[in-house]
Amino acid sequence: MGILNDDMKRVIRQQRMGFMATVSADGSPNLSPKGTTTVWDDDHLVFANLGSPGTIENLRHNQACELNIIDYYLRKGYRFKGTAEVLTSGPKFEEIKEAYTTGSRGINRSGIPAHGYVLITINKTAPLQSPAYTPGKTESAMREEWTEYWADVQETNS
Repeated sequence: MGILNDDMKRVIRQQRMGFMATVSADGSPNLSPKGTTTVWDDDHLVFANLGSPGTIENLRHNQACELNIIDYYLRKGYRFKGTAEVLTSGPKFEEIKEAYTTGSRGINRSGIPAHGYVLITINKTAPLQSPAYTPGKTESAMREEWTEYWADVQETNS
C-alpha cells in the first residue's frame, strides 16, 4: 500500500490543477500552477512540463517540492511533499509520454507537446481545509455556496 489513498487520488484526478512550490537558486520560494498533474502510482504524482522553465531550473538544483491540490467547490484538498525528478529521455520518460499521448493509466490526454515530465516521489501528505468549515458548515453547504459563486463569475465574464 502506497502513501496516496483513494480520496487523494480522486481529488488529484478530478482537479488536475495544482500549485507546485520549489526553491530558487537564491533560496527564494517559487510557486507555479500545474494543470496536467495526475497520479502515476500509489507513491508518485506526475505532470507534463508544458512551459515551466523556472520550476524545472529550480528542481535541477533542489529536488524538494510541495504540490497542493484542492477541490475549488468543497474548499478541501491535500498537500503533497516530496522530491521531483525531471525526465526528458529514457524508459520512464517514454512510459509517461505514452500515457499522456494515449490517455492510458487514467491520465487525461494532453494535446500540447511536452518538453518533458516531472515525476514526484511523495514522502509526506496532509489534508487542506478552508477555515470556512470552522463554524460548522457542511460540505453540501460549501459546494452550494461556491457553485453559485462560480456561476456568477462565469456570467459576469460572459
